[in-house]
Amino acid sequence: MHGTVELLLELGLLVGALGLLGAFAGRAGISAIPLYLIAGLAFGHGGIYEMHAITGFLDVGAEVGVVLLLFTLGLEYTPRELLGTMKTSWLGAVVDLVLNAAPGVACALILGWGPIAAVVFGGVTYVSSSGIIAKVLSDLGWLGNRETPTVLALLVAEDMIMALYLPILTTLLAGLAFTQAAWGLGIALLAVAGAFVIASRCGHLLSRFLESPNDEILLLKVMGIVLVIAGLAEQVHVSAAVGAFIVGMALSGEVSRQAEETLEPLKNLFAAIFFVNFGLETDPTALPPVLPIAIALAVVTIGTKFATGWWAAGRSGSAFTGKLRAGLVLLPRGEFSIVIAGLGVAAGLDPQLGSVAAAYVLIMAAIGPLTPRLAGPIVAKRRKKARARRLADAGAA
Repeated sequence: MHGTVELLLELGLLVGALGLLGAFAGRAGISAIPLYLIAGLAFGHGGIYEMHAITGFLDVGAEVGVVLLLFTLGLEYTPRELLGTMKTSWLGAVVDLVLNAAPGVACALILGWGPIAAVVFGGVTYVSSSGIIAKVLSDLGWLGNRETPTVLALLVAEDMIMALYLPILTTLLAGLAFTQAAWGLGIALLAVAGAFVIASRCGHLLSRFLESPNDEILLLKVMGIVLVIAGLAEQVHVSAAVGAFIVGMALSGEVSRQAEETLEPLKNLFAAIFFVNFGLETDPTALPPVLPIAIALAVVTIGTKFATGWWAAGRSGSAFTGKLRAGLVLLPRGEFSIVIAGLGVAAGLDPQLGSVAAAYVLIMAAIGPLTPRLAGPIVAKRRKKARARRLADAGAA
């Protein structure tokens, strides 16, 4: 009974605090995500007060949060739309991998962590946070923008590459035979390909099955399907987020709109838990010694990831505004980066790797939701200068 009381009190206080932080962020006109991260730091290991009773709940809640974020993002697109974009964005995916993995590889080699640690840290700096980016796109109302399919194509490509990368990485860390990694790789590829085919050919059947006379039944059906598919995706070494995204794409018509409206409050709750849990898992006392390294790495990868988004959006036909938004929205790193670093630390690599990764991801996760808001002022300033030039040219004529 005592444990239940402690759990309920901690959970109630945490959720209430997140509500106050969200209200403050709304009045200030800023994203609440950095505030959620700071709240996690304050109440995690090494913070002002460490919560113990709710850690297990928050771990599960954080996973559900990422799944729901990507599911609702998938509702905005069809498999045909996304596959069409991916066909034109494959070169962007290659550029993304080369530009953004290289700084992590170089950092690990310069610090003397060794070649396997370089493979690990390359993954940390490469992959963007689908969860944070999905939240930012929704908050800013950018889901319908011309550059957004390109951004999504890059994110899906990153998750596909993770499906190839993780079996290889675990093999390197555990010293397993190459054939074992090859099996895992083949299963992951078949699972993703099969899911896309099913979503494109049988999505109308899934929509018909989920149609319900009231929101309660729809909520239960949708949550059941999404969580089962996400779990199966993890089982075959594909991100749960990819599985949820594909389910979202498969839905169409009225049931898609109804599902989005019904799950919105649940998505917001568990998304907040995801961000605060990220901060809870970071020990703030381990961050100051490695901050210079993390800041330098953040500066470099802000440039490389921005260049990736700018170039990919431009190649897809977006103008200056679209290229700017694509470059800024891709910056945050998050859940995947921490998982990759955790695998390296658990395998006995240099313990500093975990601290640098935590500091780096925290920096990128905090600035990621803020930088896209710079797009509006930058575009307005550019237009103002253009108008001034036109007026000056007209006056000279």
